[in-house]
Amino acid sequence: MKHTILTAALCAATALTAAGPALAQFQERTFRVSNGINEDHPVNTGMQAMQACLDEKTGGKMKMQGFWGGALGGDLQATQALRSGLQEAVVTSSSPLVGMVPALGVFDLPFLFRTPEEAYAIMDGPFGDMLNQKLDEVGLVNLAYWENGFRNMSNSQRPITQWEDFEGMKVRVMQNNIFLDTFSNFGANATPMAFGEVFSALETKAIDAQENPYVTIDTSKFYEVQEYISETKHAYTPFLFLFSKAIFDTYSPEEQQALRDCAIVGRDVEREAIQKLNQESLAKMQEAGLQFNTISPEEQEEMLEKSQVVYEKHKDAIGADVVDQVQAALADLRAGN
Repeated sequence: MKHTILTAALCAATALTAAGPALAQFQERTFRVSNGINEDHPVNTGMQAMQACLDEKTGGKMKMQGFWGGALGGDLQATQALRSGLQEAVVTSSSPLVGMVPALGVFDLPFLFRTPEEAYAIMDGPFGDMLNQKLDEVGLVNLAYWENGFRNMSNSQRPITQWEDFEGMKVRVMQNNIFLDTFSNFGANATPMAFGEVFSALETKAIDAQENPYVTIDTSKFYEVQEYISETKHAYTPFLFLFSKAIFDTYSPEEQQALRDCAIVGRDVEREAIQKLNQESLAKMQEAGLQFNTISPEEQEEMLEKSQVVYEKHKDAIGADVVDQVQAALADLRAGN
């Protein structure tokens, strides 16, 4: 799969380069890209495609150097280093950045998006541009929205088919107030817990449930100590490919454009790779004996309706204009406008 994807990326890069500037306008540059995730994640597939594109556009002058598993510090620490001009780039989820740019909390709101395609349309359009401007104001250039993906539920009690099924369930959540309120609102016992403690807590039944993308549930072996997996799609969080504005502003316009163009090539490859891997992870967990179910569109709407109190509670912190704007954009998208 990887060979096919990278070949497609090279073709895309070549198309982008057809009328490109003279290579003399590019300098020899190597820039560091910090990642909290491991090297076997689809982000690496995207970065390889991005590098192939940069090789084509810059004659091999611009090189990325990936650092994995938080080798340059956690996502928040790495992002602060970008703002200070001490490091070039980081691929990070939106959630840790809410303290810097409160508007990014919009991605934590429950049941905001129904499909990946909806999320792409919103992030790659005017709404995403508006968030990019807010990032720019705090010293960060978002080259593109990559995919972290939809979060789904696993548990040891029962299938989740409606919001009432959460009642009384002990659910591990990230240390994030929107996630805490979302599950508490459904009657669950929402329990903040460090990621590294989740497996043993599930195994000992200290908690009943956890929520993550399928790939994470698979690679973390959570499915070994769970009975049920439900496609709740209760939250969609993107990765952002952030570059230090202080450093980016020292690059030539041609170099800046190459980074933006190639981050989009990498984005499309990474999105395709992570969706494929999510389905492979789900199939593997079903083969291991987990009982899988989806939730009807009607019950999804019920969950969204039930969650409006969470929207109202956090609207001012995120920015009322931001929440209104994303909801209006989604309404237009769903109406076919």
